[in-house]
Amino acid sequence: MRFVVIVVGALLTLGVAAFGVVSAQKAAPTSATAPAMRVASNAGAVPATANQAPQAQVSAMPVKTVVTPSPAANEPASAAATRVAQNTQNAPAATPTGSAATAAAPGAAGVATSNIPACDKPGGMGLSRIVEIDTTGGPGFGFEHFKQYDFLRDKEVVLTFDDGPWPENTPAVLKALRDECLKATFFEIGKHATWHPEITKQVIEAGMTVGSHTWSHKDLARNPYARDLEQAEQEIEMGVSAVHMAANAPIAPFFRFPDLQHTPQLLAYLGERNIAAFSTDIDSRDFKFHKPEQVIKSVMSQLDKRGKGIILMHDFKHATAEALPELLRQLKAGGYKVVHMVPKQPVTTIPKYDEMVAHQDKLSSNNTRPEASVVRTIGQ
Repeated sequence: MRFVVIVVGALLTLGVAAFGVVSAQKAAPTSATAPAMRVASNAGAVPATANQAPQAQVSAMPVKTVVTPSPAANEPASAAATRVAQNTQNAPAATPTGSAATAAAPGAAGVATSNIPACDKPGGMGLSRIVEIDTTGGPGFGFEHFKQYDFLRDKEVVLTFDDGPWPENTPAVLKALRDECLKATFFEIGKHATWHPEITKQVIEAGMTVGSHTWSHKDLARNPYARDLEQAEQEIEMGVSAVHMAANAPIAPFFRFPDLQHTPQLLAYLGERNIAAFSTDIDSRDFKFHKPEQVIKSVMSQLDKRGKGIILMHDFKHATAEALPELLRQLKAGGYKVVHMVPKQPVTTIPKYDEMVAHQDKLSSNNTRPEASVVRTIGQ
């Protein structure tokens, strides 16, 4: 009898245990289905696509937002947080570690950490974003020639000026920009910079980005430069050296070809030098206009069609200098925002070409006699 009781008890124990296992299996998904459920729950926030770039590749983009606007004094905290999040959406999501984290840490050399100061000009436009350009390998920008990088959002523009520095006109352009708390990029001709280094210094002191535009504005896609790579390289490098010497400060590894004409060989050369090539999205065509209203109409009509872009103008042209205050007012009225470009690293000049530029000044005179012994007034 005792044996029967023991057997019955054992069977009851086994039955309870089996019921518990079955209940647990029904309550929890299997290891195969759990990940699928997690993916499904996240699909609404982050769509999975077949051609989605791996996270590691995001940081390879040569443009990133490094500075965002400061919140307005009366802006709600929630609105400010939303706007900052929108302005930093291009930054890599992954947190860097090791040496990469050190390089990206706030306060590290070359990394901007402060927000854009509030504009102190009544009704001033102010900057929307500041983007940092990594010029490694010589990336190209401006959809007229280069289609790879589209870093501007809808209604954003970059202001660029060629062929300066030039008396009266460049200072007038600087004033118009200052009056709206804006920054721009200036592609200076080397010879012009040596003629007017004091203006190049004004551009630098105003916080503008300064790049180069060759030594003497030669079309490098035509002979003799098209067939003589060394001569073309000299025209590029002397321009870089001259602007750097005039600025007496670091300048950007940003370059624009005269007349936007380039050859594959010269693009490859810029890549070796880690200098970015800039074309344009909106060509103001201000070189053929003599009236400010013509410049304004040219820019705004193209923007109305395209909606955003890198704008090419010339601070060499008086009509452009006159047009700029009204053009900026129309940009603001049209809801456009200005983005400023800065380089990740400054350009490095080549000593050989530095010497060539320095030698140009010596060629202006073969005589060291003082002026009084060379020129004297004999009638007045």
